[in-house]
Amino acid sequence: MNSDPLAKAISEAEKLVRAAPHIDNDNDLAEGLQYLAGGIAACTHHAFYSSPEHPFLLTGTGPFTKMGLDNPDTLYFGTKMQAGFEYVVSGTRGTTTDLSFQYLAGEYTDDTVPESEVAFDDRELSVAADGHFEWRFTPQRPGQLVIREVYGDWSQRRGTLAIHRTDTVGTAPPALTRELIERQFSIAADQLINRVKTWLQFPQWFYLNLPVNTAVAPRSTPGGLTTQYSSAGHFELDPDQALIITVPMSDAPYLGFQLGNMWYTSMDYINHQTSLNGAQMQVDPDGFVRIVVSDQNPGVTNWVETLGHRRGYFQFRWQRLSRELTESDGPTVELVSTAAVANTLPFIDHNTISAENWRARIAQRQRQIAERMLG
Repeated sequence: MNSDPLAKAISEAEKLVRAAPHIDNDNDLAEGLQYLAGGIAACTHHAFYSSPEHPFLLTGTGPFTKMGLDNPDTLYFGTKMQAGFEYVVSGTRGTTTDLSFQYLAGEYTDDTVPESEVAFDDRELSVAADGHFEWRFTPQRPGQLVIREVYGDWSQRRGTLAIHRTDTVGTAPPALTRELIERQFSIAADQLINRVKTWLQFPQWFYLNLPVNTAVAPRSTPGGLTTQYSSAGHFELDPDQALIITVPMSDAPYLGFQLGNMWYTSMDYINHQTSLNGAQMQVDPDGFVRIVVSDQNPGVTNWVETLGHRRGYFQFRWQRLSRELTESDGPTVELVSTAAVANTLPFIDHNTISAENWRARIAQRQRQIAERMLG
């Protein structure tokens, strides 16, 4: 049995990680190697268990297999599809804020963003009174289906999802052969190298060309859902600096904010508050949300922790929109010293939080993630 392609790919991917230009210290490298380990797990899992002939919804991005600035509020499910065959997605709608579907004709690479053949949310489905739905789709080009189940309130209830291909349902795939297994090792190898290269390159296109510590106006998410708007930027902060990011509390059903590291993945959102959504954000009396991004704890409810990262990415997402967003819906960003945060926030007495209540917020994150998240 020849597993050499995967072994060689792991070695090559490690070299790519170690050579990443943003590495400043041992912590950056350690985080990169952890990212690599998650990529190995995800690519191996998909190569061996993803089949367009007998599809099954797998999770390629989760709390331990991160990529592509994964959203802490989202469960991601996906499968490969072949052109010209009918697939049926069925399930039961949970109580999550959004449920969206996107078919990508191809894969992300370090020089390509694939086109979407379809991208829509469940408002375009016929959902029965008991929550059941069914969607039939015949892709025109080979590619991958991505389904996102998006939480506003992390206590919301997951739905159910399943998929089958109409011409193969009720049949079994061929028995394993040596040739098949070796091909799967080769596929995993190719996917791993592509995964590392792609998500090191992607932010170069859409983030790092922006002025540091600023945010773009809301726009249709580059390379993402057509039903989603986003505002993004990248930060660079000294340990005693902070960003105060101010945004109107949106009328969109879903509003989310998160930080990402230079590997273009989410930071630890289970044990730290590195993200906030509309249900978690504290809204000031004037209708605005003021988020403090810093390494030092400013003692406010909307503190989003950089976890020692000097540089990184941040992104707002608005979903399930019923109107176009404008610049007035987006954020403004102010760079201040951490010591000046209290004097800069106009409702500081409203914003402060005790150490005991902060610990309770983190405990709630840990519990709610454990109740709904896939490992």
